[in-house]
Amino acid sequence: MKVNTLAEWIQQSQNVVFFGGAGTSTESGIPDFRSAAGLYQSEEKLPYSPEVMLSRSFFVKHPEVFYDFYRSKMLHPDAEPNGCHHFLASLEKQGRLKAVVTQNIDGLHQAAGSVNVLELHGSVHRNHCMECGRFYSLDEVMNSSEVVPKCPIDGGIIKPDVVLYEEELNQDTIIQSVQAISQADLLLIGGTSLTVHPAAGLITYFRGKHTVLLNTDPTSYDHKADLLITDPIGKVMEKLAHQLGL
Repeated sequence: MKVNTLAEWIQQSQNVVFFGGAGTSTESGIPDFRSAAGLYQSEEKLPYSPEVMLSRSFFVKHPEVFYDFYRSKMLHPDAEPNGCHHFLASLEKQGRLKAVVTQNIDGLHQAAGSVNVLELHGSVHRNHCMECGRFYSLDEVMNSSEVVPKCPIDGGIIKPDVVLYEEELNQDTIIQSVQAISQADLLLIGGTSLTVHPAAGLITYFRGKHTVLLNTDPTSYDHKADLLITDPIGKVMEKLAHQLGL
């Protein structure tokens, strides 16, 4: 069985790194972007495409429309970590998992107990005034009485620390991610279409022993993986946790 093979490889590894995307959180009730049931495939009539509304220029020009879409589609405050998040947190506590490199912005890895989480696309849990830089929590953004939350000190617009289209990824996060992936002896890739760059390109820095791809849909990287598992990632990780006693 493939899960048995993966369990053996994990037991043989001392430096595991997980690289994940939106599919990691679908079992927590958060829709992904590009699958058949994803956000970008929605039949709901929108004033603009999601890609346009999630761009920097659109945020600057139309903050009201941005926030309406952002609050209704991008924020899931009641979502709970699933088997994938819990397994990775347990593997980190055991000392085998050295880093989680994620494209997700939901904070579920941290909610499950993971500490070394490298968030390539930022987080909905961090928000700052564009004028003074003051920090605001997700609760403050969600519960603001204004459509566009403003800083009470200087009236500046509060922007989520989420990497929008047209914005660059944080260079420190990229450097740390490259370092973690290049030093790993086992790379687990899960819940990602591997089509979003530059994030997806980071896996090319892996020089270790085995690459495992856990994804329900095919990717362009399937033929390069040493092990391919297409079952839901949360269920797979629950089985792994049971086998490894985590």
